Amino acid sequence: MEKKNKLYEGKAKILYDTDSPDYLIQYFKDDATAFNAAKKGTIKEKGVMNNGISTRMFEFLEAEGIPTHFVKKLNDREMAVKKVDIVPVEVVMRNIAAGSLCRNLGVEEGMKLPCPVLEFCYKRDDLNDPLINASHIRALNLATQDEIDEITKYALQINELMKQFFLNLKLELVDFKLEFGRCNGSIILADEISPDTCRLWEVGTGNKLDKDRFRHDLGNIEEAYQEVLKRMSV
Repeated sequence: MEKKNKLYEGKAKILYDTDSPDYLIQYFKDDATAFNAAKKGTIKEKGVMNNGISTRMFEFLEAEGIPTHFVKKLNDREMAVKKVDIVPVEVVMRNIAAGSLCRNLGVEEGMKLPCPVLEFCYKRDDLNDPLINASHIRALNLATQDEIDEITKYALQINELMKQFFLNLKLELVDFKLEFGRCNGSIILADEISPDTCRLWEVGTGNKLDKDRFRHDLGNIEEAYQEVLKRMSV
């Protein structure tokens, strides 16, 4: 697979087209952003670690029957992915109260939620990715009801699978973000799964092993990402 022109550059990744119309190359950068890019920085070797972590997660989810855009890891920073039309709706799954849930609803951080909370956010940086519901999604023609149902079904399944996966690594899956895309008429999981997109707390200590260390200047950022990758590689 030959890498060709740069198609898109986001906050954490670059997408390149290839000599095949059906596949892209996804490159993981070391750039880090928080609070809708109000805070910017660099996490050394983050791209390498997130590529490794995302590869492991996509392989795991594919083996459990979840369709994803992942094709194969190409090198330290790149993976081959299927070309998808991204649905402009981010899905946030929450198991423990943290982040914006606490700010918006006055909930104490660390409260275990009695059931998973699923949120939809409109992928619009200029609007700060506002919370929306299924009616908004249909009214704005972002996705059909069938697609919303499919995304919801997959998100709930992925949450249960990932919770157990990380628990086996002595990590609690606090919350995480997912993105989905359309590929050959079907909804599939896209983007990445990493400490950039997941909150992960160490069981027993509550030590945060995710991008909150960058967001809130907690230090040892690279070490936290490396620890997650190391646990996955055992």
